[in-house]
Amino acid sequence: MMILMQINQLTKRYGAELILSNIKLEIKTNDRIAIVGRNGAGKSTLLKIMAGILPYDEGEIHKPKEVTLGYLAQNTGLETEETIWNEMLSVFAELIETEKKLRVMEQQMGDPALTENQTRYEQLLHNYDQLQENFKKSGGYQYEADIKAVLNGLNFNEFDLDTSISELSGGQKTRLALGKLLLSKPDILILDEPTNHLDIETLTWLEGYLNNYHGAVVIVSHDRYFLDKTVHTVYEISRHQSKKYYGNYTKYLDQKAADYEREMKEFEKQQTEIKRMEDFIQKNLVRASTTKRAQSRRKQLEKMERIDKPKGDESSASFTFTINQRSGNDVFMAKELAFHYDDTEEAIFSDLSFQVSRGERVALVGPNGVGKTTLLKTITGDLIPSNGYLQTGSKVEIGYYDQEQNKLHSSKSVLMELWDDYPMIDEKDIRTTLGNFLFSGDDVLKTVASLSGGEKARLALAKLMMQKSNLLILDEPTNHLDLDSKEVLEAALIDFPGTIIFVSHDRYFINEIASKVLEMQPDGATIFLGNYDYYLEKKQEAFELAELKAQEQPTEEKQAVKSSFHEDKARKQELRKKERRIQEIESKIEELEAVIEHNEQLLCKPDIFQDHEKALALTSENEQVNEQMEQLMMEWEALQED
Repeated sequence: MMILMQINQLTKRYGAELILSNIKLEIKTNDRIAIVGRNGAGKSTLLKIMAGILPYDEGEIHKPKEVTLGYLAQNTGLETEETIWNEMLSVFAELIETEKKLRVMEQQMGDPALTENQTRYEQLLHNYDQLQENFKKSGGYQYEADIKAVLNGLNFNEFDLDTSISELSGGQKTRLALGKLLLSKPDILILDEPTNHLDIETLTWLEGYLNNYHGAVVIVSHDRYFLDKTVHTVYEISRHQSKKYYGNYTKYLDQKAADYEREMKEFEKQQTEIKRMEDFIQKNLVRASTTKRAQSRRKQLEKMERIDKPKGDESSASFTFTINQRSGNDVFMAKELAFHYDDTEEAIFSDLSFQVSRGERVALVGPNGVGKTTLLKTITGDLIPSNGYLQTGSKVEIGYYDQEQNKLHSSKSVLMELWDDYPMIDEKDIRTTLGNFLFSGDDVLKTVASLSGGEKARLALAKLMMQKSNLLILDEPTNHLDLDSKEVLEAALIDFPGTIIFVSHDRYFINEIASKVLEMQPDGATIFLGNYDYYLEKKQEAFELAELKAQEQPTEEKQAVKSSFHEDKARKQELRKKERRIQEIESKIEELEAVIEHNEQLLCKPDIFQDHEKALALTSENEQVNEQMEQLMMEWEALQED
């Protein structure tokens, strides 16, 4: 297995601020590596250094010259006026050029002047064979199929491929940038948050694509389900340094917890030993009889390699969701709900009926564009449904988490964003709440506009927690959160005493939270009583059942075809047999006619017709032959009539 890249003792600073220190990382052929860590740990910086985009201060990076590398930054979209198809074709410019050369050589082969020159013609054939072989090995006969497969996988199957990329949304441009990179098939594929802007169906396709990718893949992602499906090595960046773990994300968590427990036991064991030795030295150093032993023990203690206390996890957000009052048992009901915008008659969704009871956690899933966010906004009252009705139960108080964080005020400080809504609460308590969401010290004086995506998400969650609503409506609550914050949010929602309706593309999160999955389609919805894995299982069962039914019909058709084939075969065999019999009869009749003719010729001879016995024998034979011929003629006529 070839080493594609090796990083040793890498250090990176921004001015005086240390970002990365003593980073060690190795990439081999077919490796699937995840780089994990808190927001701000330096993951994206490390990827940019690996891609050669950012310089580093100390250390070494070794990469053989022939090794190709492709890098996709977060939310990087294609910016071009080119069409979707032509932009994807540009990846294969060399192959297209080779294809043109092959066509030119084929035309030359038909040139009479060249064919007369044997040496030149043979050289042309030799060059053509070599070029064609290289063209074939490089995927020359399948690149168009590859483009279509990737575009279909990335949900462009219904797009006009002559559409200009400049007309697409930011998310679509990002998906195309990913598609273009996948088609280039570098030896090392470096992806920074590739799961952004992908729905669950596309995520599943990408997992399969990366698992079959012929090359190494390095991923930074906050999608734990995706990491579990794709990687087998995890590098954690924590406190500027890297640590390697073997296995997928779940195994990394287990191994990390086990390592911490083991290191803590070793530390505590050594601390006990140090205390015992120090006590012995203190008690025995002044006694003449035991001074030597005490001095020996002291030297032993001085030489001891001290184990540092395991640092464990860095500080985490800490919060719980509580409620002001308990709602009624029937929390929410939708009946034949439909929605379309005034300027279009086409419904985003229609005929949507479902109900939610107290304590349920309902995950809304479905492809992008099916109206999941729109449905949440009709529940909160931000949008009015076009048809049908929805009913909220008694004592239901709605708290809404908007994935765009439009409810935050960009000009306010973090502190005032909360304090203005709850002016009766002491500043100290507001600061304590913000501290639980990792806003400490002067962080609370930052303006909302200056916050990162993850910080805005934590602030919106802090506001939601303060409301103490008993029905939480959550639209992509894990977007922008690092892995640790997601786990804290999960723990808080699992313990929440109210009801939750949420939209998420984070399948790990759905698995942890959901008690019911509502799959939305444009013309209705299907309820699955369970988490995401249960939903997948039931979908697979339904798919297999549909396939089975689809196969049953063809099986009957196949049986009919098979039966018809055998009947046809038997019919043809019978026909051939009849034709052979007709030929046999005709041949036999010819033979018998020849016998009769021969006998009649003999009977005309004087020496025969004067010999009574000989004439009688020939006459008798002719009668028998005529009788035989008559039977054959009857059989022949019968065969002709069938």
